[in-house]
Amino acid sequence: MKSSSAKAKGRALQKWVCAQISELTGFEWGEDAPISSRPMGKSGTDVRLESQVQKVFPFAVECKNQQTWAVPAWIKQARSNQVEGTEWLLVMKRNHQQAVVCMDAVAFFKLLKEVKK
Repeated sequence: MKSSSAKAKGRALQKWVCAQISELTGFEWGEDAPISSRPMGKSGTDVRLESQVQKVFPFAVECKNQQTWAVPAWIKQARSNQVEGTEWLLVMKRNHQQAVVCMDAVAFFKLLKEVKK
């Protein structure tokens, strides 16, 4: 696969995640919006969230749309991009399959406890 095609796949997943977060939080997404897809090759999380969004969606999001998965390395990257006050969240996808999420188990159960309240 060409590098440009691989980047397009990654961008598509990032934009899908932005749309999902926007629908959940009610904040707009897009260029210069509170939720945006970070350009390929830039440092930081793949989905940029302004502080008001992070208050209702406290996650540092890393997206990977690849056929070969390197989950431990991706988790390390997600943790390294984690912002104070957020939990890391890894969204992974393969061709012709639905996206899946990976996150810290303690954070997952904490989230479920909050939802149950």
